[in-house]
Amino acid sequence: MIKTIGFLSLWLGFILYAVFFAPPDNPETLDLIINLSTGKWEGINPVIICLFNIMGILPFIYASFLIIDGRGQKNKAFPFVIGSFFLGAFALLPYFAFRQKNTNFIAQKTLIIKILDSRLYSILVTLSCFTLIFIAVTKGDWQDFILQWQTSKFIHVMSLDFCCLCLLFPAIIADDLTQRSIENKTIFWLITFTPLIGTLLYICFRPSLLDNQDNSTSLVDNVSSIN
Repeated sequence: MIKTIGFLSLWLGFILYAVFFAPPDNPETLDLIINLSTGKWEGINPVIICLFNIMGILPFIYASFLIIDGRGQKNKAFPFVIGSFFLGAFALLPYFAFRQKNTNFIAQKTLIIKILDSRLYSILVTLSCFTLIFIAVTKGDWQDFILQWQTSKFIHVMSLDFCCLCLLFPAIIADDLTQRSIENKTIFWLITFTPLIGTLLYICFRPSLLDNQDNSTSLVDNVSSIN
């Protein structure tokens, strides 16, 4: 109950802040969003370009946790993950508010889960994020970004959304560790205190989920050998 109230309060507070307390919107915002979405990046600060694109990658990272987690939840994760591509944390916070602790993967691995759980998928999203971070740090105009953060609602809210999404990972990683039989809790705290970077490294090196079908097959084989 406390968890539900906490996440819902954060969600409501985020909405109220974005609507009433964030800087005012600019007339150029729609054109900026269209240009960022269509790759017309000439004249746009690389920091903003990279941030916008990372916001498009973060839902793919969350999908590698939540689609698996959603198999054991009353409220399936898929609609919330799809919503996060457009609304970021605004779409994910309600899922976190109502999800139940899920420490066992009891379903069979579907094609989608096999893809999301694969090493190749994790490496691709990790390399994409690291590349964008490198470009933002080395090529970006950070003074201009700070100015736009202070004066543009879109840049301001997107930046806070990015921070929120990075800080939300520990809420799901604890159960993911247990599902994969990882008992070293130090890993959880390393991920918690290295937002995004720690999560990216974790998904690249975490062991794969054991397919429930594999468990069933092993059990049948053991029973047969006993007989």
